[in-house]
Amino acid sequence: MDSHVPAQPDPSAALAGTPGASYGGRVSLEGIHSSVAVPHHAASFWKQWRAYVGPALLVSVGYMDPGNWGTDLASGAQYKYGLLWVVGIASLMAIFMQVIAARLGVVTGKDLAQCARDWYPAWTRWPNWLLSEVAIGACDLAEVLGSAVALNLLFHIPLLWAVLITAVDVLLLLALQRFGIRTLEAVVLLLVATIGVCYFLEIFVLPETRVGFGEMGSALLHPSLARAGMAYLAIGIIGATVMPHNLYLHSALVQSRSFQQDEPSIRAALRFNQIDSIVALSVAFLVNAAILVLAAIVFYGKQSVPVPGGHVVTFGNNTDWIRVAYLTLAPLLGTAAASFLFAIALLASGQSSTITGTLAGQVVMEGFMHWKITPWVRRLLTRGLAIVPAIVIIGARGDSSVNDLLTLSQVVLALQLPFAMFPLLQFTSSRKRMGQWRSGPFLLMAGWSTAIIITAMDLYGLPESLRSALHVILGK
Repeated sequence: MDSHVPAQPDPSAALAGTPGASYGGRVSLEGIHSSVAVPHHAASFWKQWRAYVGPALLVSVGYMDPGNWGTDLASGAQYKYGLLWVVGIASLMAIFMQVIAARLGVVTGKDLAQCARDWYPAWTRWPNWLLSEVAIGACDLAEVLGSAVALNLLFHIPLLWAVLITAVDVLLLLALQRFGIRTLEAVVLLLVATIGVCYFLEIFVLPETRVGFGEMGSALLHPSLARAGMAYLAIGIIGATVMPHNLYLHSALVQSRSFQQDEPSIRAALRFNQIDSIVALSVAFLVNAAILVLAAIVFYGKQSVPVPGGHVVTFGNNTDWIRVAYLTLAPLLGTAAASFLFAIALLASGQSSTITGTLAGQVVMEGFMHWKITPWVRRLLTRGLAIVPAIVIIGARGDSSVNDLLTLSQVVLALQLPFAMFPLLQFTSSRKRMGQWRSGPFLLMAGWSTAIIITAMDLYGLPESLRSALHVILGK
């Protein structure tokens, strides 16, 4: 195996040996690369599915993180079902893009960052890496805020101190990683599934939170961004759903499966990774849609909600919906239990997304720059970049800025998306890079349409996004 990195490697080289063979010995996420054995391609469906399931589940946790919850809650509370169509379209876009990202990793044996380094001019490495780091930092800002809100709900710690406490979660991360990422993610997904079951019962069982499905259907069939602030939140929803760092991460995670490089094995790997992506992200969509719908039922058009003990929670223009989100579970569980369960799920969601964010940071740093650092140093760098703006803005404006910061972080992610999507689509559309495994007509049309729509929405909402960002930063 040559030690150099070829300028334009033959895509068929990836089919001649193990994944990553065409990358001169460098592989994505070296510690887990080819660590999961898969059965022969002629094995039963369920045997193969059990082996391949996992990468999309890890990625999907990022689609149910505090950033998603913040934008979904704000959308339902402010516009009822008016932005539900955006959640649906964003989830469909996410499925297309994650399927394409997995395809790139399976066929080339490289992740997206490695491909961009190899196949673009050398001067693009620094800006591509820096943009990716900005996206990962913005995502981690959402995890910081979500974890801080959870600590505030559980232990009544002042929010600013809770933000500071999240700085030491790197120690928790290192301790939990000894049990294995798949075990940890299984626990987290169980917690999020618990929230999903509670929301399901509220929507379909409890009469006081019964959904008006006719009104929901009308909102889905008549998409609109006519009301003030809707475009900004729509971009935030897309940024919270189609995440740029997940495209890099997914293209690396699929290489954890040690499959053969003959044509039937590659075809099986593509098939099962596609099923994995569709199932995992469909679950994420249902959770996000349920959060938006229940926020609409509980909060929309109301100035306050009474809770047991005579206390009244009031709402206004500056309400941090993420901090009162537990009230969406109160009709089913009661206020105290709802607060506890929501806080646990929010904390688990933030911590699990922290792990995938760290892995994504490792992928882009090693892929673009060929730099390797230990995971705990990587974690501290990412968390430091996220905590500084949170401390500054919360310190200056108080606790009422959390939801604004969450939405801003998702808008930053959406604005960075084109810089990850277009290279991914260019590579997977190329017969030179992908050989016979280039994306087919349907996937090409779906992928390019997704990239164009997201970019158009970014440009359409850019003026309002900048105004809102200045409001968050300057507080006026």
